[in-house]
Amino acid sequence: MRARSLLAIAAALGASACTMGPDYARPAVDVPTAYRTPTAPIAADEGTWWKAFGDPVLDALVDEAIAHNRTLEIATANVEAAAGVLTQARSQLFPQVGYAGSGQRERVPDTGLAALLPNYPNPQTSYQALLTASWEIDLWGRIRRLSEAARANLLATAAARQGVVLSLTASVVQNYITLRGLDRQREISGDTLGAYADSVKLFTLQFKYGQISQMNVAQVESQYETAAAQIPAIESQVAQVENALAVLTGRNPGAIERGKTIDALAAPDVPAGLPSDLLLRRPDIAQAEQQLVAASAQIGAARALYFPTISLTGALGSTSNALDNLFTGPTRVWSYAGQLAGPIFTFGAVSGQVASAEAQARAAEANYRLTVESAFADVDNALVAHAKLGAQHDAQAKLVAALGDYARLAKLQYNGGYAPYSTVLQAEQSLFPAQLQLASVRTSLLVSSVNIYKATGGGTLPADGIPAPAIPLEPVF
Repeated sequence: MRARSLLAIAAALGASACTMGPDYARPAVDVPTAYRTPTAPIAADEGTWWKAFGDPVLDALVDEAIAHNRTLEIATANVEAAAGVLTQARSQLFPQVGYAGSGQRERVPDTGLAALLPNYPNPQTSYQALLTASWEIDLWGRIRRLSEAARANLLATAAARQGVVLSLTASVVQNYITLRGLDRQREISGDTLGAYADSVKLFTLQFKYGQISQMNVAQVESQYETAAAQIPAIESQVAQVENALAVLTGRNPGAIERGKTIDALAAPDVPAGLPSDLLLRRPDIAQAEQQLVAASAQIGAARALYFPTISLTGALGSTSNALDNLFTGPTRVWSYAGQLAGPIFTFGAVSGQVASAEAQARAAEANYRLTVESAFADVDNALVAHAKLGAQHDAQAKLVAALGDYARLAKLQYNGGYAPYSTVLQAEQSLFPAQLQLASVRTSLLVSSVNIYKATGGGTLPADGIPAPAIPLEPVF
């Protein structure tokens, strides 16, 4: 009866318990009404924004990276570890039930009580089996605040994992586009080298029969060597990008399969929208906010240390001198107790924890605001870069077309005897780097599209198609 009364009092105390510390409220942030570069919201496939480039080989590489990337495996394990911490924190809200058993045999001196009683057993044997329970009544909300912090840390870790997914997919796409751009530069260099090799053969024969001077041969040979010097440098970059893609996809370093050329890759629409959308889409903003939630909850947990803790303990079991009689006869034992403990003089131990928690919350809020402001800047920078690269690409394409005409006409005039070969040389020396630059700008333009997707959080919605750990993210209260 007394045990039931004590439990009833504990339940009543728990029901009327308060929670120390401030309840979380999202800080107000100054959200711009629009980006500096005007854009319209563009719909994208949820979680599969990279498919906008229209290359099945690229899609397969992204899927492989998601399945085998080591960094993502680490991030997934971190989420599962945070889920375990939440489960551990929540468990303290409930009674902790356990068991204990012991066996003992001892002999006492044949003096005192053992000498007075003729049948006093010596040595003695005893066995005990107990079912134990303990429960800290969360009267001031300390455990609830710790659970709240653990849940926020779990959500922050899950957001960090989503950030890894976004960064991983963006890195795969960027490296693939870079690889196809380098392939195009290598192709241009190879074609130019072949054309120059034909010119070297032709001019060598013309010099042999006295039709041209040796200076003309030297000019053509210099063109050939200029093109030849480009190819090893490009091939070195190709190997490095292939190795980077291999690591991202969880492979050993090696060759990477190709799909569409850099010119055939689709130029996706710009996935921009309202700046306020970033607060919901960017994983780093979600992570920073959950870190702020956790820091706010730690204030309440620290403030609760000023107040006493109330705990209940109990045991129910049996004790006997014979093992076969342990659970029979009058061997039952039980006990229950309540404990109250609180601080009086801690010489700053508690106040120091409170001050530290409050300072960490202020730092977390500043970090949240900084993350939001940086996100706006990231999107604005990506949009500006994409717009300017588009204009640069158009201008470079026109330059290549004009230089191509110049080189063709210069060659016709040289063959007709109306212009020296230096005119042809000048035209071709301008055309070759312009073609390489056009391939480079095309690559940068497509990469800037990836940067916009990354800056806006991966399209219009989070990457729902990405496999996530099977963990409970529901509220704890």
